[in-house]
Amino acid sequence: MSVLNEKTVEELSVLLESGACTSQEIVRDVLAEKNRIDPVIRAYVELDEEDALAQAVEADAARARGTAGPLTGIPVAIKDLLNVRGQSCTCGSKILQGYRSPYDATAVARLRSAGMVMAGRVNMDEFAMGSSTENSALQTTRNPWNTACVPGGSSGGSASAVAARMAVASIGSDTGGSVRQPASFCGCVGLKPTYGRISRYGLTAYASSLDQIGPITRTVKDAALLLGAMAGHDPMDSTSSPLDVPDYAASLTGEMKGLKLGVPKEYFVEGIEPEVDACVRKAIAQCESLGAEIVEVSLPNTRYATATYYILATAEASTNLARYDGVRYGLRVEGADPIALYMNTRAAGFGSEVKRRIILGTYVLSSGYYDAYYLRAQKVRTLIARDFSEAFARCDAIVCPVSPTAAYPLGSCADDPLKMYLGDIFTVTANLAGICGLSVPCGFTSGGLPVGLQILGAPFAEQKILDIGYAYEQSTAWHTEKPAIQG
Repeated sequence: MSVLNEKTVEELSVLLESGACTSQEIVRDVLAEKNRIDPVIRAYVELDEEDALAQAVEADAARARGTAGPLTGIPVAIKDLLNVRGQSCTCGSKILQGYRSPYDATAVARLRSAGMVMAGRVNMDEFAMGSSTENSALQTTRNPWNTACVPGGSSGGSASAVAARMAVASIGSDTGGSVRQPASFCGCVGLKPTYGRISRYGLTAYASSLDQIGPITRTVKDAALLLGAMAGHDPMDSTSSPLDVPDYAASLTGEMKGLKLGVPKEYFVEGIEPEVDACVRKAIAQCESLGAEIVEVSLPNTRYATATYYILATAEASTNLARYDGVRYGLRVEGADPIALYMNTRAAGFGSEVKRRIILGTYVLSSGYYDAYYLRAQKVRTLIARDFSEAFARCDAIVCPVSPTAAYPLGSCADDPLKMYLGDIFTVTANLAGICGLSVPCGFTSGGLPVGLQILGAPFAEQKILDIGYAYEQSTAWHTEKPAIQG
């Protein structure tokens, strides 16, 4: 029976340092659990077991030489839109069939430099467009807590693998909540850093001004460890921040006393599932019992956030996805002329949700509609960022739900994409404002589905929201719960 796959990054680091286990043993336990459970969950789209074990051998050799760091030898799963040298990078799409990456994304390179083992690629909504991982062209991933439900998205493979103990940790991306929402649905910790905190070089773009890489883990400290390894300026990404990177994990205090936590009245509205509302309110009360002062704040432009997000994100997507033309890499469907080749390739290669967003984005950027939609959305984005600035002048962080619902049944939003879009209302604001956010497990519904507490911080206030999340986590046991899955 697998054992080491049950451990956290922090626990494995201690075991490796003491010599109580080897990287090879950890990887074998992860592989054993993956082979037992993944036929049911279907989180992984690729895992080269031989390569993962070879990396583990190298990590054990580094430890024997005395050149290992705290993360050396610990396996991590990678969302299938981050380039990993020698591995496929399909972005959950048919159009990238056959593409293998010739280089590492900066975030991946930094984890590799820290000694982590790149242990497989996990499923996602095609080009990160979706909130359920049902839009993947490769397979449908299921929620480990209830396999009839979605794991969230677009980083659903990342969250389900971590929750099911098939991965010690995983890396996802968050354009409008795609790390935090699946983390909430699967009972994990999900961190969306400030825009620019982690380099986007090597991340396949969905919406370049909104995308951010972040870890999905089982504890807040694990998230802090991975953030510290990935963060920092990168000359290959002009939007990456030159600010110094703190030692987030070492600086965790477990204290919340004296902090002011803002509760936005616009995030507790009609439409939230009562059990989700109750779990989040109970978590806020727990924060108050730990010494935090709870204050009401207002984010009045929240009501425009979903519309603003889907105008800006689709506009950027229509530009970013223009490069997939059947000429340079990936799928190629021949045509009588270049235009026919482009059209045939995209018709066969892109799924319905991707086509929908490309069409919408092209429309809002078109002549006659640019000012009415795109330019106006940019102005509203500024107002949303201003709302947060004014709120953070009154509080240290904001606490609220991650999503209005817990995980919903597979297929329930298939014929109503707008219903799925509206579920992003509490997460897209952080991406529009460029701030940081954290999802921490805070309870379960009566049906046994996890609920997440969202903690939002000012730009580059990752240490503060990690401290708050860590203090809350240490006072509860939600993060220790695990799903019972029959392989």
